[in-house]
Amino acid sequence: ADNLSDALKKLKITTPDSTTDSLEGCLDCLLQALAQNNMETSEKIQKSGVLQVFANLLTPQSSCTAKVANIIAEVARNEFMRNPCVDAGLIPPLVQLLNCKDQEVLLQTGRALGNICYDSHEGRNAVDHAGGAHIVVDHLRSLCSKTDPASEKLLTVFCGMLMNYSNENDTLQSQLINMGVIPTLVKLLGIHCQNAALTEMCLVAFGNLAELESSKEQFAYTNIAEELVKLFKKQIEHDKKEMIFEVLAPLAENDVIKLQLVEAGLVECLLEIVQKTVDSDKEDDIAELKTASDLMVLLLLGDESMQKLFEGGKGSVFQRVLSWIPSNSHQLQLAGALAIANFARNDGNCIHMVDNGIVQKLMDLLDRHVEDGNVTVQHAALSALRNLAIPVVNKAKMLSAGVAEAVLKFLRSEMPPVQFKLLGTLRMLIDAQAEAAEQLGKNVKLVERLVEWCEAKDHAGVMGESNRLLSALIRHSKSKDVIRTIVQSGGIKHLVTMATSEHVIMQNEALVALALIAALELVTAEKDLENAQLVQILHRLLSDDRSAPEIKYNSMVLICALIGSEPLQKEVQSMAFLEVISKLRSHENKTVAQQASLTEQRLAVES
Repeated sequence: ADNLSDALKKLKITTPDSTTDSLEGCLDCLLQALAQNNMETSEKIQKSGVLQVFANLLTPQSSCTAKVANIIAEVARNEFMRNPCVDAGLIPPLVQLLNCKDQEVLLQTGRALGNICYDSHEGRNAVDHAGGAHIVVDHLRSLCSKTDPASEKLLTVFCGMLMNYSNENDTLQSQLINMGVIPTLVKLLGIHCQNAALTEMCLVAFGNLAELESSKEQFAYTNIAEELVKLFKKQIEHDKKEMIFEVLAPLAENDVIKLQLVEAGLVECLLEIVQKTVDSDKEDDIAELKTASDLMVLLLLGDESMQKLFEGGKGSVFQRVLSWIPSNSHQLQLAGALAIANFARNDGNCIHMVDNGIVQKLMDLLDRHVEDGNVTVQHAALSALRNLAIPVVNKAKMLSAGVAEAVLKFLRSEMPPVQFKLLGTLRMLIDAQAEAAEQLGKNVKLVERLVEWCEAKDHAGVMGESNRLLSALIRHSKSKDVIRTIVQSGGIKHLVTMATSEHVIMQNEALVALALIAALELVTAEKDLENAQLVQILHRLLSDDRSAPEIKYNSMVLICALIGSEPLQKEVQSMAFLEVISKLRSHENKTVAQQASLTEQRLAVES
């Protein structure tokens, strides 16, 4: 301790021309003390005011420069020392030293700057201001191809410095991307893949940068996919694989890179991991299984990568994914169902899958999750069924396979995501399927649940889908029984509200359903239509210049149907509809103009 105090006192009165020997002795003493107790020594260094002296000692000419930089690197390992280093004016001379040729000086300077930047806003700003990043990126470029141990060590330190400099800071990450650091780092990874420390630094740097959209475009122009897959195949340790996964996941959000990863053979690696870990209960294996199967699903989100792996339904990858669905692992069931939902993104694939028995597999999976089931698996399986039900030729096949009944088992679910997908699946299934629409529309339990969900104000998606399904049951069945069931369950008011939706498609569906109600069961529904103020709403839709042409057209069709009811006709007469409709005779849309003339005649006859 006495030696340290002496050394600090001597350093305080040091000038750049002090004798090298006495200076070296003092610096060695500090390094020794730091090695024994870094925190305590750092506190003493800060209190002594020596940091300011260091700023003058950081000169390229001095033989002590590397030691001074080493001391700064050591003290800056402590969070409380980073700002004092900045305040002591150490950053500009350190950045200047990045221009020198001495490898030891460069190494210690890189360490010092990297440590000062770690989690320190002030440190990063100062380095940015002094232009440090630019010089380091240039060093990486010029050293990139050198594989001697000293160069690799320097490259590792510089990568680490840039990582600390830009970590979780979008502005500085963008700056590095604009400096072209990405192609250099990818090249580094390829050349130095045998060097574990350097590889690790590159991966962490990639992980930092890969979250930014602008970086993905740059990564897409490199051979990053190939390099990462090559590196991944060599890994045995879980932690190393995990590190590569952390880079792959954000990169795989880019469709171009998705395809590159598929072409580089990532899928085969992922399938192998799944096979190895599926029956294990070790924590690491469970984590790896989840990451690998999630990444597999992500790769299938790209249209080209998905189609490449589907291979007309004959692809080995597609077949392997199918085998996940009956598995006992919830994670694999989930990934399998999500993968099928992703494969089911065009009619050709959907038709092929339904013809090859995928529907039964998904129904069996749902069956395993009816009682206290796994919500994410339910949601994924329903998503897959919904997508498969989109092509017209699949609807009847899926209905006769019993999909509607399988889906209805989840009516009791209290989970909005499951409710949402259940509704969407039923709506897809009954599209233009009159018999199925009638059967479901007469199902009182279903209709009552729909009416209840039409009021789910906290869940706009569920509310919207319930309204749309109510309307679809009427539009596709055109059945009096269905309309009576919906009237008795209190559904009319929701269809009237739906006519005021901000989505034209929903307004339209509501108006068409209401026109069918008025044409087929006006007497049964008239009280509810009156209470829901339908006539006032139609007046508003027709008066509003912003209403779409099809909304105006269907509103007029509905008015003509409503005047068959005495109380509703009175309302129409009391609201000066003729005035609004006569204006629409000159509407730019011919269909609207013609319907306005017809409606005007009808109203004139009735008045």
